[in-house]
Amino acid sequence: MGHDQPLVSAEWLHQNLSSPKIKVLDASWYMPNERRDPLLEYQVARIPGALFFDIDGITDRTSNFPHMLPSEAAFSAAVSALGVSDNDEVIVYDGKGMFSAARVWWMFRVFGHEKVRVLDGGLPQWRASGFDVESSDSGAVLKATAASQAVEMVYHGKEPNPSIFKAKIQPHLVWRIEEVNENIHAQTHQHIDARSKGRFDGIAPEPRIGIRSGHIPGSKCIPFPEMLDNAQKLLPPNELRKRFEQEGISLDRPMVVSCGSGVTACIVALGLYRIGKPDIPVYDGSWTEWEAQPAAPIITAAASS
Repeated sequence: MGHDQPLVSAEWLHQNLSSPKIKVLDASWYMPNERRDPLLEYQVARIPGALFFDIDGITDRTSNFPHMLPSEAAFSAAVSALGVSDNDEVIVYDGKGMFSAARVWWMFRVFGHEKVRVLDGGLPQWRASGFDVESSDSGAVLKATAASQAVEMVYHGKEPNPSIFKAKIQPHLVWRIEEVNENIHAQTHQHIDARSKGRFDGIAPEPRIGIRSGHIPGSKCIPFPEMLDNAQKLLPPNELRKRFEQEGISLDRPMVVSCGSGVTACIVALGLYRIGKPDIPVYDGSWTEWEAQPAAPIITAAASS
């Protein structure tokens, strides 16, 4: 498995699943309006031996915005509680095929762990390939709970159990609101928004109640589904390049990606990684944070026409 390749196939994972160096994470997460319970689904059917990574649990407890990146210490404590070490090869999947797994792939990279890949096509592709699933045992569920509790301990100033995973943040892979504000004027980076065109244009509602739609000035819309084929697998490199070029994105200039709350932007970052752009930052707070600022400029189709 080359370290320049961000994906593994279901066949590769099936062949390597018994390796003690491989740790598989179910990173399923769903939008609030979908009314799906990822932990419950994990308990019913998981790739054998997979651990559950709770995107809403392994998060910054000081922020009011959804699943913001935790601190180095909190991520180290959570991943250690799951039993994942610095030496492990991490394979991430989700229940949709390609939705939230890319977020956890990006999180591991933000915290300095490059030995991380996404299962192309996720759990649906695993099952379509004829490979077995299993129900998770109580110990696996307890590990997921322990990871969230370890985060809570860190934010309360308590020492968690000894760490087998040492996070080291890579600042160039994450943008805060300050960089986004600065970029509106400096235009050093092309800003790609992974939300739907309707939300981007301000003519379709946001899935979170009370949040306006629209977009950040200067950004361009490439909805994340356009990175995927009908099987929810990442498009091949030549097709990915074509999608960016069609939207007027120069692959020779710097880019930053965002979405609604920092999840699906990571699919676009994964696509860019696949075509040789490994250092694309994600705006962590994304639209949910941007829209909440009273003075933040918001562009809509009506306003820009």
